[in-house]
Amino acid sequence: MPFGKKIILHVRPGPVPSVDDLVERFVRGGVRFVAVVGRDCARLEDMIDAAVVGDGSDDSRFILTSSHPGETLDEAVEFARCLSGEYAGDVEIVELGWSGRIDDAQSGA
Repeated sequence: MPFGKKIILHVRPGPVPSVDDLVERFVRGGVRFVAVVGRDCARLEDMIDAAVVGDGSDDSRFILTSSHPGETLDEAVEFARCLSGEYAGDVEIVELGWSGRIDDAQSGA
């Protein structure tokens, strides 16, 4: 399933999963922005950044990221909605379940 340009990754309680496969889907799908909110969101943002950069040999691999510790999902969505220019567009919420699997994606939150 393709993703929109702006993603809010909502992390549910439980172990923080590997994000390498998900990030590859984001990069291939043209995602421009990923915000992370919920449990361990700052750590997960760092993991996403590392997966996007990889070994640093591909300058075309770039996704703007942010983490929102202590914020609600609604606050993170509002932040994402305010991005403009190349980051303009609808916001899509991706729920990262406690089991570490991607649950449902809801567009236009």
